[in-house]
Amino acid sequence: MSPPDPGAGSELFAWVDAGPAVIRGFTQRAGGVSEGAYASLNLGSRVADDPAAVAGNRAALASALGIGVDRLVFVHQVHGNGVAVLDALPRVEPEADALVTTRPGLALVVLAADCVPVLLADPAAGVIGAAHVGRPGMVAGTVAAVVAAMREAGADAIDAAVGPAVCGACYEVPQAMYDAATAVVPQARAVSATGTPALDIAAGVLAQLSAAGVRAQHVLGCTRESENFFSYRRDPRTGRHAGVIVIREDA
Repeated sequence: MSPPDPGAGSELFAWVDAGPAVIRGFTQRAGGVSEGAYASLNLGSRVADDPAAVAGNRAALASALGIGVDRLVFVHQVHGNGVAVLDALPRVEPEADALVTTRPGLALVVLAADCVPVLLADPAAGVIGAAHVGRPGMVAGTVAAVVAAMREAGADAIDAAVGPAVCGACYEVPQAMYDAATAVVPQARAVSATGTPALDIAAGVLAQLSAAGVRAQHVLGCTRESENFFSYRRDPRTGRHAGVIVIREDA
């Protein structure tokens, strides 16, 4: 497996880390073939985009990673804390919000359009994970669940990349929702641009990773403010960008 070539496929990524053992990255809107509200690199199949365009976009992502498109593993995200641990390609998309594997060449993909994509790895142990964390998942403990599953699979020194998501200033919520979420994760407290209660889910996720003993970096970018990303809060009819991580087969 070759790491992404800056001259071929890098336009798909807002951020990519092509290490000697693990490749991971966060895609952006550019570089795909979808049109209209889904332009252009929509990777979500559960929106009203042309299925042929979605297939083309997924093939482009696989090519940029140096793998076959059949090696991309998507998950049926349900805003919970379920983790699917995979040792082979699943026959159907797992119903969960996080994926873990030790299998080289199996690319774990989570989709987002304001929620927080999280990519985790212990390259030395050969264990990777990917998680989709929105407000319900943050409260339910998706981060702790995926870290626990990775450690059960043999991970020790886990590090994480936390991807672009809607920022606290743009994620206004009702007072009751704010109170319920911050009672569990106080680090998610925020104030909107208009001075109302808001949540910073990325800040909450970073705090949860730290509490779990995971080193993390934050890839900055507000999905609502930046046209480089899909945003459900900005455009209810929209596509999905992704966080993707894979263990290199030649590591």
